[in-house]
Parts: sequence; C-alpha cells; structure tokens
Amino acid sequence: MPDAPLALSVTDLHKSFRIPEHQMSTLKERALHPFRRTRFHELDVLRGIDFDVARGEFFGIVGRNGSGKSTLLKCMAGIYRPEQGRIQVAGRLAPFIELGVGFNADLTAYENVQINAVMMGLTAREARRRFDQIIEFAELQDFLDLKLKNYSSGMQVRLAFATMVQADADVMLVDEVLAVGDAAFQQKCLDVFWEMREQGKTIVLVTHDMSTVERFCHRAMFIRHGEVELMGDPRQVGLAYLDANFGQTDVQVPDDADTPAVTMNAAWVEVDGVPTENVRSGQAFTIHFDLSFHIDCDAPFLGLALENEAGVPITGFTTEFDTDHVEAGHNVVVRARMEGELQDGRYKARMRVTRGSGRQHVLADSAAAVQLHVHGAHEVVGAFGIPRTIEIDHRTPAATAEEPRA
Repeated sequence: MPDAPLALSVTDLHKSFRIPEHQMSTLKERALHPFRRTRFHELDVLRGIDFDVARGEFFGIVGRNGSGKSTLLKCMAGIYRPEQGRIQVAGRLAPFIELGVGFNADLTAYENVQINAVMMGLTAREARRRFDQIIEFAELQDFLDLKLKNYSSGMQVRLAFATMVQADADVMLVDEVLAVGDAAFQQKCLDVFWEMREQGKTIVLVTHDMSTVERFCHRAMFIRHGEVELMGDPRQVGLAYLDANFGQTDVQVPDDADTPAVTMNAAWVEVDGVPTENVRSGQAFTIHFDLSFHIDCDAPFLGLALENEAGVPITGFTTEFDTDHVEAGHNVVVRARMEGELQDGRYKARMRVTRGSGRQHVLADSAAAVQLHVHGAHEVVGAFGIPRTIEIDHRTPAATAEEPRA
C-alpha cells in the first residue's frame, strides 16, 4: 500500500527491564541481612525497532517466545513506557492483548459486556444497542443471567472476542486471540478477520500461526532477540520464522554459504508433450521441474501450489519423492499432471522442496517457478471447477387420488 497514509509509526524503539538477581521476600531474610542490597541486571528486550503500518494494512508480527513481540505491543498500547524511541498513531487505538482482561467474575454477561464495551471506547448507549449482537455472536443466549465465574473458559473467551470485535477503533492491536473456542467458533473468528481486512481496518496481529500470517497479512515482520530480522512478504517471513524454530536441527549445509541445498534448473508447462504457456480451461497440462541436489537429503517432499494473479492458492499438493534418499550431485525431474476447469486469467505455480518428518526444513522455495495463461472458461462457478457427474431423473407425476363417489 505505497500510496496509503500512515496509521502507525514506530521509530528506534528500545525497552529494557531490571531483573533482580536476589530478592528478599520475608521478614526473616531482612532481619538476617539488614544491609544487603538487591542487585539487578539489565535485560534488553527491544533494541531499536523501526517499522511503519499504512492505513488499511493488516500487519503481522512473528517471533519465538521471548523475542519481544508482546512487549512491543504493550509499548504501542501505552502499557509500558520505552526508554528510547517514538510511537505515533493516527487516530484511536484499541489494544486486545489478552482476552477477558477487566471481566468481573461476580457479574453477569450483560454487566461485563457493558463495562468492557465502554472501556473499549463505545458509549453506554452503543454498548446497550450492540449487546444482542455480541451475545448472538458468542452463542450465549441461554446464559445471560449466569455469573462469569460459572462460565467455562471457552465461554469466557467467546464473550471477550465477541465484545472485542465491536470496538470502533482506527488501529487495532491483537495478540494471539484467534485460538479461542471450538473449531466452529474459530471459523467465525476467521470470518470476522476477513471482513475487517476487506473493510480496510488497520490491524497489527501478533501470532505464532504462520498460516494465519500468510492468509491475512499484507506484510509481516520477524523479530529475533529484540531486533527486526526480516520484514516484507508474509510467506518469506513465515519461512524465516520456521527456519529459526526448526531449520538448525538436522540438515548439514555445505560450507559455502552461497551454495543452496537444492536449485531449480528449469521449469515449464507442456500440453500433449508440447511446451506452452497457454492452456485452455479444462485441458490437462503437465508442469515439469528440473532440480539439482547439492546435499545428501533424507525423506524429501515436494509441494506445489497453483496461485492466481492475486496470489491466492487455487489448488496444490504435497508428495513424497519415489526414494527415501537423494545423494548430493543428483538431478531429479518432477512431472505433475493437472486437470480441471480454471477461470480465465494468469496463474503461477509455486514449488517447494522440504525434508524431515514434519517437513519443517525448506530446501528450495520458488515463488513463481512457472507461469501460464488460462482461457476459454465456460460456466466455471468460483475459481476452480472440479470434475463432476450430474444425473437428472425425470419421473412421471404420481396419479391423483380417485374422486370420491357421490
């Protein structure tokens, strides 16, 4: 979003904490050591963080535990005061760092919703007007008069999330709130985030779920040891995060840092054995990958995703190689035959080679290995038409009952 005005700007942000090495917590300790002073050491959590978020942007922040993500959000929310740096927000900011903070266990759902909605910036009248929507979204119509201390943990987070999404804020700070409730309610939460994204809401999301980052975020930032390690494309940021978690465990990469583990020599599309970039909708085509392995690789996997012009995956697959081991220096040719009715437009095939039991280590990743143009689509509803068989059974209308005799 290069032309959009800034909604949030963070410049040279530093935050540290004083950690006591030994803390006296009892009267006995103070009596035995009256002159002992508590010693501290400084823990630098944020070390010069810089980033901007445009208005209407969905911005993701990822990083391992202890990297400084939540501290950064609390600094932006005004909970922590940084030692150095500047935070500028255009408009009203609403932080959702922990669902249910401020709820009173001895009050009912109605009373808690009124209090929390007002804390989020709504007027008392707006809070009352939106109460029915909140309860309906949380699916708690049968528990209105029950005190929150008698709610299950899942019911409480559902109520908190339903209240949260009613906030009319210009910038929303969200910290790991998508993992709430059961599977059906999680899908409702995802639908809400899609709506917010389509409405152009400015959202900063902290999460450990890389699929959420790739699905929602326009850009993402990877924080490591309190510093910005990488910023930009959500998919590349997600790969860097996964590599930081799993990538150093079991793969021996050559000493030459410029030598990749796997390289792609060529990639092309064929129709009936003829290379082409034009495919008729519904016509079978084969995508070819010519790969070179530069390391010994156990349990390799190949993944392929066919994406449209907007970068949305339309279809794809993951599969094992035909061998459990590929030696360094070997070339491998992969052929993937695909068939289906696609909408007219340009498509690109994304190829990824991984290894390991969890497929966590990425050896090669090509964002646009192959491009093709699809034309001639007829009656394709949606992005992709799957093969189908339709049967229509014509039946004679049932005979009417005999007229009653006079």
